[in-house]
Amino acid sequence: MLLIHGNIITMENAVYPDGYLLIQNGKIADVGPAAEAPFDADAIDLAGKTVLPGFIDAHCHLGMWEDGLGFEGDDGNESTDPVTPQLRAIDALNPLDRTFSEARLGGVTTVLTGPGSANAIGGQWAAVKTLGRRIDDMVLDAAVGMKFALGENPKTVYNEKNVTPITRMATAALIREQLRKAQRYLDDKERADEEEDFDEPEFDAKCEALIPVLEGKQKAFFHAHRADDIFTAIRIAKEFKLDLVLVHATEGYLVRDLLADEKVPIITGPILCDRSKPELRNLSVEGPGLLQKAGILTALCTDHPVIPIQYLPLTAGIAVGAGMDRNAALQAITINAARAAGIDDRVGSLAPGKDADLVIYDGDPCSPYIHPDMVFINGIRVDN
Repeated sequence: MLLIHGNIITMENAVYPDGYLLIQNGKIADVGPAAEAPFDADAIDLAGKTVLPGFIDAHCHLGMWEDGLGFEGDDGNESTDPVTPQLRAIDALNPLDRTFSEARLGGVTTVLTGPGSANAIGGQWAAVKTLGRRIDDMVLDAAVGMKFALGENPKTVYNEKNVTPITRMATAALIREQLRKAQRYLDDKERADEEEDFDEPEFDAKCEALIPVLEGKQKAFFHAHRADDIFTAIRIAKEFKLDLVLVHATEGYLVRDLLADEKVPIITGPILCDRSKPELRNLSVEGPGLLQKAGILTALCTDHPVIPIQYLPLTAGIAVGAGMDRNAALQAITINAARAAGIDDRVGSLAPGKDADLVIYDGDPCSPYIHPDMVFINGIRVDN
């Protein structure tokens, strides 16, 4: 399939005001100026419309809390145990939930989704495409990272049960304890491989799930709003050499100079919401732009269902209105989101070899009045 005469914004430091994009076998085969396009009688003439990579929501709970349901569709938190790293998002996701359709029609082609922040360690997150009927066919990475949570949410959930953790100290201690157990478990497994007379430890699902995190093969996504919680996440990550990504970082802009030195990616947001709890009292729509201008790799998220996922590009527009550079705001929902998640080898920009996920607009994608003209996922045009 050849798309031609579009304003192609690749997010790879290249823009083709009159360009072409060639799709073959679900991948981007080539992209460049229209004058260099291969001949194709069946080419789609975009007549100057804007072509962007498919949008990526790097932190949401799509398919975990099903639309219009209560407990029956609530699979986002196993709030019976504050430490549940063995849980896998793909075992809860329902791709037939109508919000998947709303996501793709809104131009959101890839999401990171998984359990919420009730638990100190919530479980494995997945990176999935928004097109499909069976989650196994939609997966980019079934275990892209592990969800950790600090601050108010674990405190609130377990205070109501009158069990640990009810303080920030206890939340951090539980995380450290389980990471230490997993490290010891890993050491014992390795020793058993090397020494014939040393028995392999008894199988432990929690420890097994944390081994890839300790080895740096999976991201450590830390939910943290307040500045003190942000620095606790950094402290723990340094202690265990984790590949840290900060999620929300609501007060991050207040300490942006300190965070810039740490070089930790931030998935911030949602910004299209109220200050619904005490640790959001410093929520500011200026925050993402201030983080970006401080040199921090910044992505935007909806935290769906907090904000309906189809409004991800609108949140980029709000950030622009609050001072964020427009190109940086588009990067925050494309290539920077992919980089923060570690999936930028597949998605996030329009480059040869990457998945043919793209969104086409006849107007400004950040406007509340504009909807995508066309959306492609894996080279397939999406109609519903």
